[in-house]
Amino acid sequence: MKKKTIQDLFPGIMVLDKEPVMVQNPFSGESIELQPDEVAVYDYLKGCELIRDYKGLQKGLDWFRSNNAKAYMVLLD
Repeated sequence: MKKKTIQDLFPGIMVLDKEPVMVQNPFSGESIELQPDEVAVYDYLKGCELIRDYKGLQKGLDWFRSNNAKAYMVLLD
């Protein structure tokens, strides 16, 4: 069975970065390095917050919890 890609899970999402990116929590000031696909999902989450897409937001949060729990705790918890 083929593993689902970020684009399969989040239609329309674009992975723009080629290298890891340091992302900072705007509230706590803590930072963590994210891989390019994680940056894309993080940006997706922030967009969902802006447009109040709570279904998309929950989907992204669930993805982070299962794929990078440490980043979830630093950036999104």
